[in-house]
Amino acid sequence: MLALCRARGICLGGMRITAYELAQRFVGIEEADGPTSDAQVLAMLRLDAGWVEDDETPWCSAYVNYIAWLLRLPRSKSLAARSWLTVGIPISIEEAHPAWDVVILSRGQEPQPGPTVLRAPGHVGFYASFEFGSDSFEDKLWLLGGNQGDTVSVAPFEPKRILGVRRLYGEVNP
Repeated sequence: MLALCRARGICLGGMRITAYELAQRFVGIEEADGPTSDAQVLAMLRLDAGWVEDDETPWCSAYVNYIAWLLRLPRSKSLAARSWLTVGIPISIEEAHPAWDVVILSRGQEPQPGPTVLRAPGHVGFYASFEFGSDSFEDKLWLLGGNQGDTVSVAPFEPKRILGVRRLYGEVNP
């Protein structure tokens, strides 16, 4: 059982679980209002940055690192979203699947540098889906991520912001 489990994914308690499935269990965790901080968000942040004092620090990368750490997957060990451009296997958005794949986006209204510039604003989350628009609607990329409206949620983004897509673990059999 354990050999089969390892061959097809990461296992917790002998059961296969994907990064996306585990990440979904954190939906709803949010920053605390006022001078206090959410303990879970702080734990995520402090995993890779012991200097963090509150949950006001951008934490999208901390969330993805935390899930990867729990599953012993490759991780960036950085709070910088664009650091994920150096982790895992690069794939196209067309190959993305909500199991082990993360999407890295540019952030900000002004023109942003491309994916070769790691020290620039960004956002990272687990690929959820891609919604093709119709005549009156534009395409949408849906990500499961942290610090999306100060909470863990599934939210839409413009596909033109995609800097890269990375597969964290082997082959995916949808």
